[in-house]
Amino acid sequence: MHIVAKEFSSFNEITVYDTNQLYGEMGKFRCLQFTDDAIQGAIDLKNPKRIVLAYHRAVIHLMMLNNPLFEKVFVIGHGIGTIAGHYTDKQFTVAEIDGKVVELSKLYFRYPINNVVVGDGREILRYSEQSSFDYIILDAFTHKGTPLHLTSMEFFEMTLAKLNTRGAIIMNLMGKAKDDRFINAIHTTLRKSYLYIKAFTQQSEDETDIRNIIVIGSNKMFDFQVRDMAGFFEIELGQGHIIRDNGKAKSNVFCGEG
Repeated sequence: MHIVAKEFSSFNEITVYDTNQLYGEMGKFRCLQFTDDAIQGAIDLKNPKRIVLAYHRAVIHLMMLNNPLFEKVFVIGHGIGTIAGHYTDKQFTVAEIDGKVVELSKLYFRYPINNVVVGDGREILRYSEQSSFDYIILDAFTHKGTPLHLTSMEFFEMTLAKLNTRGAIIMNLMGKAKDDRFINAIHTTLRKSYLYIKAFTQQSEDETDIRNIIVIGSNKMFDFQVRDMAGFFEIELGQGHIIRDNGKAKSNVFCGEG
């Protein structure tokens, strides 16, 4: 591993490095990583247009299969801008709380578009037009995981108001596929706002391993093709508590389609 840059911001210690191996694949890769060792983005330096990370490929499949003519997307969490940079012909609004991340994405990862707003994603989304987005993508992390205020019932109700009638929210989370209290709580809370929900993850040697979990919610039925999910497969998440802005957990008795 060769460190290209190391920067400190008010939010993160950020490392940009080059490596000849990524998740068992040989090549020449450049990665952006926070202090928790979680890779926030990666490019193939020999083929920069290639989508390297599997969860990005799975999200793109869900977007294209369920609404191939989508136009407007709101993203919370920039990383290196993989998905927004893939769709230069679409209207993306990207919210990123850490300006240093945006700077590094342009300097070292060739992010080509000036569509990133620096600030809290929830507050930026609040002032967006109602019923205007085809997709809202949540891909935001701190060293503690997904920020709590981006997982509450009040937040999900706001996302629903910002999506059009065919719209969907797609979340990239990190956790265990089974018996994860926070993941189950997010899933259960999301069900209060959205009729149809599915969750996906990748195979792991141990059920207790922390891995990417993709959750999609919509009030319209949606589909997926297993062969195009980049190794992600559908899972059933457990029942959890309701996450509220006031920080008080509420037991849940709601049942609906999943």
